[in-house]
Amino acid sequence: MKTSGRRETREAELARTSDSGRDAGPGLAAALALVVGLALGAAPRPAAAQQDVSLPLGTAAPSATVQDLSGKSVDLRDLVNGKPALIEFWATWCPLCAELQPQLDRIQAKYGDRLNVVAVGVAVNENPRRIRRSLEKHDPGYPHVFDADGNAVRAYKAATTSIVVMLDADGKVAYTGVGADQDLVGAVQQLLGASPDASGE
Repeated sequence: MKTSGRRETREAELARTSDSGRDAGPGLAAALALVVGLALGAAPRPAAAQQDVSLPLGTAAPSATVQDLSGKSVDLRDLVNGKPALIEFWATWCPLCAELQPQLDRIQAKYGDRLNVVAVGVAVNENPRRIRRSLEKHDPGYPHVFDADGNAVRAYKAATTSIVVMLDADGKVAYTGVGADQDLVGAVQQLLGASPDASGE
């Protein structure tokens, strides 16, 4: 399993955080749930779409306060309103996210004028400075926000990184999936009613 190399690190972090912050509030609880998912393998399964991941299909996009990379509070829903949208729960240290990145680059380049793409940085071993450094090396051209208090993780029931949620034009969940084996390009084409390229992308 691709996440197994991080298991001991995540379990150790979970133990330290649990002892020091058991009563620190809902933001910590969301971060702990994410750590548990990572430590226990929250296994990405090789499926194009997994309807038991995140929110049920047809659910209206929830409100969730996150931070832009300057620390300003924004509502995630405001970033995805007006068009179909793709939300990825992401981290700079996530290898599965790195494997998904080429697809996201293609999606942004080809469909960015028709689709709002947003990466939500989870608050586990992460901070806005690290995200900014990552974007200096590779900026895909869509917004990255930081889920400092775990609001988006809770609202979207995102138990691990590499979870992708797509919303239709009415702001309802049309796709959910997790892991590097997702066919995000195909899912976006289906969401937008776009024809596949001759190359098959």
